[in-house]
Amino acid sequence: MRVRSSKTAASWAELSFPNGDDELLEIGYSEAVRHFSQAVRSPNLAILSGLGTSLCVLNGSVRVAPTMDQLRNLVVEKFKELDEQSPLEDRSTRWETFKRLARVDDDHLNLEALLSKAKIASDFLGGADGKAEAELLEIAETVICESVDFITEKTKLGFHETFLRRIARRSSRKPRVKLFTTNYDNCFEEAAARSGFMVVDGFSFGSDGQFNPDQFNFDVVRRSSDERADYVENLFHLFKIHGSIDWEWNEATGSIRKSPGTKKPVLIYPRSTKYEMSFSQPYVDMMAHFQSTLRVSNTTLLVLGFGFNDKHIAEPIISAVRSNLSFSMIVVDPQLGNKCEKGHHLENEYLTNISSYIDSGDGRFALLEAKFEDIIPLIPDMVAETELERHQDRMRKGTKNA
Repeated sequence: MRVRSSKTAASWAELSFPNGDDELLEIGYSEAVRHFSQAVRSPNLAILSGLGTSLCVLNGSVRVAPTMDQLRNLVVEKFKELDEQSPLEDRSTRWETFKRLARVDDDHLNLEALLSKAKIASDFLGGADGKAEAELLEIAETVICESVDFITEKTKLGFHETFLRRIARRSSRKPRVKLFTTNYDNCFEEAAARSGFMVVDGFSFGSDGQFNPDQFNFDVVRRSSDERADYVENLFHLFKIHGSIDWEWNEATGSIRKSPGTKKPVLIYPRSTKYEMSFSQPYVDMMAHFQSTLRVSNTTLLVLGFGFNDKHIAEPIISAVRSNLSFSMIVVDPQLGNKCEKGHHLENEYLTNISSYIDSGDGRFALLEAKFEDIIPLIPDMVAETELERHQDRMRKGTKNA
């Protein structure tokens, strides 16, 4: 693990739990802990979660959340399986047909680019070719949908449960934590259920809840015998900005309802049209919440496992970096070093931009090269803190401001 902040002299500091022998390691550790401590104490805390937060999930000892490369390979395998069961009339393979109609000759093209070209081809080719490409695209999207539906009773979600306990239990005087995720899976919902958290996800309460963005404006209170209302402690807001495997569109009512096991989930699939789709229901409401959250004063955004490859999400973040002077952010990704290096094939313009702010001395931001599961011990457990520890923290702040 490595950390880059305004106090690491425009370089990466190795991060390891300190043993008193290596001062540089202690700098990396202290900087990471300092930023996470400030984050959980922030008046407004938001989390943006990407694929990286699901890659640690295990069924037994097997990692079950697929990467984009693995999804691509699963699509290829599905096409091969169908070729063996029902060969095409011209004896070509479905994979070669899929690429040919999409005008793709690169066998190693990433899945998002391939699906984007296939969608364009299915819309504009017309005739038999357009129909064939649409059918193959539907098969590919079905494979993706089935592959991200991996949660069972035996699925290990310990990291997610611990993470929620450390960041979602906040003082009732502070706004609820807002967790935005691009993932389709139900890792955070299941972890919340196992840990006793309530989730406000935009769906009305009840057995047949339907999506209503007004739900995000509601809260839950506990009524006591003396008629005093206390806010429920363990509650956070969840925004699934690319949809979910258990959302289904109801044609009869024109509404979105939860339907576990649905064959036609409401999802924004990984292709170039996701920018346009993010302005349709229900995604537009959640993106509006995301953008407005970033504009609120004294907001901290914790970015976990999100690669800054989605322009419709990355642009509002960069806008907040530039215009909201009380906005702070921690970015966690295991490949940050390469993504922030100019000229590297993994270079990301948004991350190099953020890195330049840090190197110029902006203390609002920190980059942490680590996996989601690695950073859990670095996040302080505010509920477990003693009153003495909180008093010492207040005294340190008072001395600093004196």
